Amino acid sequence: MLTVAFLANEFPSPLERYVTDQIEELKKRNMHVIAGSVRRPKGHAGPMPEVVVQGFEANALGRAAWLLIRRWRHIAPLLRRIAFQGNEGFWQRVKAVAHTLLGACYAAKLEGRGVDHIHVHHGYFGSWIAMTASRLLGVPFSMTLYGSDLLLHGVYLDTKLQLCSLCLNVSEYNRQYTLEHYPEIVPQKLLLLRMGVGVPERSTPVIVNSSAADHPLILLAVGRLHPVKDHAFLVRACAGLRDRGVPFRCFIVGGGPEHAALEFLIRQCGLKEHVQLLGYVSEEQRDSLYDRADAVVLTSRSEGIPVVLMEAMARGKIVVAPAITGIPELVIPGKTGFLYEPGSIAGLVHCLMFIRSEMQDRGSTALECIRLGARVQVRQNFNRSKNTQLFADLLLQRIPTETEGVSHESFVLQ
Repeated sequence: MLTVAFLANEFPSPLERYVTDQIEELKKRNMHVIAGSVRRPKGHAGPMPEVVVQGFEANALGRAAWLLIRRWRHIAPLLRRIAFQGNEGFWQRVKAVAHTLLGACYAAKLEGRGVDHIHVHHGYFGSWIAMTASRLLGVPFSMTLYGSDLLLHGVYLDTKLQLCSLCLNVSEYNRQYTLEHYPEIVPQKLLLLRMGVGVPERSTPVIVNSSAADHPLILLAVGRLHPVKDHAFLVRACAGLRDRGVPFRCFIVGGGPEHAALEFLIRQCGLKEHVQLLGYVSEEQRDSLYDRADAVVLTSRSEGIPVVLMEAMARGKIVVAPAITGIPELVIPGKTGFLYEPGSIAGLVHCLMFIRSEMQDRGSTALECIRLGARVQVRQNFNRSKNTQLFADLLLQRIPTETEGVSHESFVLQ
């Protein structure tokens, strides 16, 4: 039986259920999976991960130190990369040394458990931890890159890509970006693996009757209140709708550090009666909001391919998003949703006003065709069940041949 150590920054996480799905799919393939989390999960009442990297135990620290001594030459290239190569700042290098020590602790907790492969979810610091452990244990590692871990915060990504056996990319845009910015990487190790969502069983989506002239356009945005999500852009677009006399209500779901700034902007724009910050909501409440929404709006500055758009489209909702990164692979203008030029408030307002106009035109079938196209797109290409099976297929294809022998020295790093 093959054994895979699966590492995430935090596992289990209610925001990343696809990780649990991938682990369960590997188990269905008769694989032993050791679920790991860098951090101890907070507020989770269910089963805990088998391995918590930051859960320091004295015996694990002792084993980690002994591993570092015995297999020093296998991580020496990593330390040379940290100390003498690249353009990283001082504190980034200090953090990388700390993550190397955490990688040794992770390896110590896996040693003796017959691990054949390590897979890490995201390309953040957890991938350096997994990479260190793979070199100390003499097994290959792979990783999945999503959005900001590649496009915004690709720290030491050159080394991670050089040493990984397989890198899964959630969009073709990300894959091409990686090939362009890291031309020394073997293209065959960069594969496309789209994310996915469950497709609701109901055959027809719930459609709110908003054809009456005085019925407000119901907008919904779902996502962390973080600068990269740029909800302030949405608030300013809402001010544009108000100035054009369009009746609307906008609900923003999610919590985060931008909450206070967004509340101030909403008051400053005089939109308290139009825009509401709902914070975190239950899954049932979110489903109800999806059903009520006439359009689901995304205003992020950077994304992989957002799950929120997939969720909305699977329900047959109209989606509006910026034409950035991999989003055009999901949202095809006029066929599965609407795209606007990044940074163009006028472009977003125009899309929303067009949707409002089509809703009021009782003879128009354009929106109904888009709703149908959205559901078909998700069912065929962004289906969580199909793509989870593909994940297991891709991983299984790589493990048997790579466990026969793993090189631990890299001329690139030296």
